[in-house]
Amino acid sequence: MCACQGADRYEPAGELFKALASPVRLAIVDLLAVRPRYVYQLVELTGLTQPHVSQQLRILRHAGLVHGVRQHREIAYTLRDDHVAHIVRDALAHAREARAVPEKPGRGATPRRTR
Repeated sequence: MCACQGADRYEPAGELFKALASPVRLAIVDLLAVRPRYVYQLVELTGLTQPHVSQQLRILRHAGLVHGVRQHREIAYTLRDDHVAHIVRDALAHAREARAVPEKPGRGATPRRTR
């Protein structure tokens, strides 16, 4: 919990990032950004087991990021809105760029104190 003034305004964003704090959930959101998917499709596309995919979908659903619509015997999952897709795609692009650019000297390192 943040002890800073007005911390409550950051709580919802913190909860959002907790829900996305898994490479599997990031992949699922990225796949759902393209179109609605059934669980069996997410299993095929991720290479994970059905229980694992279902568990990750449950976390995303409880966070309010995805919802499922029953279609006959299957449930089609979709994103609740496009905002989360933008966040995930921006994060993926940032991570890709950060790995491609070598760290500049002195950047990110803590200088040593001299006595």
